[in-house]
Amino acid sequence: MFSSSLLSRLSFCLVALQPAAAVWPAPQSFTHGSSVLYLHQNIEVTYNGAFVCWFSPSASPHHVCLEEGPSTEHVVYQQFPYTYGYVPYQLTSREVVQAGVSRALAGIFNSQFVPWKLHKPNSEWEPDLSQGQSWLKTLQITQATEDQPSAFKPLAGEVDESYNLTMSAEGDVQLAAVSSIGVLRGLETFTQLFYQHSAGTFWYTPYAPVSIRDAPRFQHRGVMLDTARHFFPVPDILRTIDAMAWNKMNRLHVHVTDSQSWPLVIPSMPEVSEKGAYHPSQTYSPADIDNMQKYGAARGVEVYFEIDMPGHIGVVSLSHPELIVAYNLQPYQWWCAQPPCGAFKLNNTAVDEFLERLFDDLLPRLAPYAAYFHTGGDELNKNDSMLDEGIRSNSSEVLQPLLQKFVDVQHARVRAAGLTPIVWEEIPLEWNITMAADTVVQSWLGGSAVKTLTGKGYKVIDSNYNFWYLDCGRGQWLNWANGAAFRMGYPFNDWCNPAKNWRLIYSHDPTANLTADEAALVLGGEVAVWSETIDAANLDTLLWPRASAAGEVLWSGRVDPATGQNRSQMDAAPRLNEFRERMVLQGVRSSPVQMTFCTQGSPEECEFQA
Repeated sequence: MFSSSLLSRLSFCLVALQPAAAVWPAPQSFTHGSSVLYLHQNIEVTYNGAFVCWFSPSASPHHVCLEEGPSTEHVVYQQFPYTYGYVPYQLTSREVVQAGVSRALAGIFNSQFVPWKLHKPNSEWEPDLSQGQSWLKTLQITQATEDQPSAFKPLAGEVDESYNLTMSAEGDVQLAAVSSIGVLRGLETFTQLFYQHSAGTFWYTPYAPVSIRDAPRFQHRGVMLDTARHFFPVPDILRTIDAMAWNKMNRLHVHVTDSQSWPLVIPSMPEVSEKGAYHPSQTYSPADIDNMQKYGAARGVEVYFEIDMPGHIGVVSLSHPELIVAYNLQPYQWWCAQPPCGAFKLNNTAVDEFLERLFDDLLPRLAPYAAYFHTGGDELNKNDSMLDEGIRSNSSEVLQPLLQKFVDVQHARVRAAGLTPIVWEEIPLEWNITMAADTVVQSWLGGSAVKTLTGKGYKVIDSNYNFWYLDCGRGQWLNWANGAAFRMGYPFNDWCNPAKNWRLIYSHDPTANLTADEAALVLGGEVAVWSETIDAANLDTLLWPRASAAGEVLWSGRVDPATGQNRSQMDAAPRLNEFRERMVLQGVRSSPVQMTFCTQGSPEECEFQA
């Protein structure tokens, strides 16, 4: 029983957060107090009642971790020791949570986040160490149900990512979730409650007591990464997965091939990458793909792949020229949206034989760790088929039945591998292709496309280029010769100018102007990183924190349930500033949100006064 004095103190300290300080993306419900609690490296952690022992990286590797007491369970497989950099040896609930605890605690103790950028210069904002310390005692993690195998390769909505997190004034933390993925989401929130003291090895939260209830607004919260126009080494992709997990994003869509290059090694068809990759060093082996997928699955990020077809496939001409029309023809505008052009022949049995061999090799390797496979379908230029000796026409009436057959056959192969197909919006909207009801459509052209697609009953991923294309606004990548071309191209803006800053990204609601039934079919969205002018050197600065803005829209929702109003930049900016600092200290080279004058002041000091 609480004493009356303690209840009085709790009622005084407990403050409803408006805005929700410290945490990104914003939880659905978050209240906190203003008491300071310190986190010790020997905090007792339990998972479903089994004792969790962990020790610092400097401890002896032969350190034996035992906790004496009547509730201790001394059973080897139930021990849950913390080790720095723990990697799960299999995708089970216990292994995934153990690795999550390892990352969360290491993130707190190793990031050295002393938040001076968030406070006025020369102000007193750190707790006074001379006043003594109250310590966190326990972190009790409870998972209500055993994970199903699909938890680590779920279709949208198949895994419950909700969690409840409470921290008492006495120092007891309880994290409850239905799934191990929900536990991971709660651990990411837990890490954001803590800072390091400038005096050194003291880590504290100023927010006790804490009560958080949280769950995602959308089930698909993703990043699309184009690895064909520029290659991204595996460590850069893994770092992106880490940052996505911190942002509670859960799908990495790898647009792995395009007309520019084919970095994907297919062991039964080695010639495709040998001739199609930019360089032998710029390829993804089966082991690389396995590594990406397992790394993501252990962090609640499903990594799925796209081979765009029947357009955007010209690179296959380098190894199989008999399958492709219009490869690298000029002027390219007649044949495709950007060079080099190239499309599959739509009336050629050799194309089908090639794809059968490709899918028989690739899809069984992807299926253990993904629920989706993207077959592309955007920007197919009808003129290409005028060069196809089996067609010689650019008539929609001629091409549509051939494309329908092509999609039917490839989607049957995708489904036979246990995967659900995704297509770009042109397939149903421009070509009027009929597809199975569970086919997911990725929409990018904006306007009324999402409403039209959901009106037809399709599940939709929204990537509206007006808001969520992160490559836009960086200028042309084409060159313009002096004279007429120069005058035509000047001032050399790209097709989707202007740049999509985080505030514009944050303003977008994927379900705007939809009925309730239509909105229910919007699975979520993806920000797109087309890589004409993006490579590993500038990936982080262009992706983050802009993707974080979309991440909050997709996790928290555009509307704040506490107010019924759209979330405000005034609320978001201080939290995003802080979250950006956390990302940078953990190795992600995120661009700044605002100058330090703004981060150290109140939001109103950097507000436009209308």
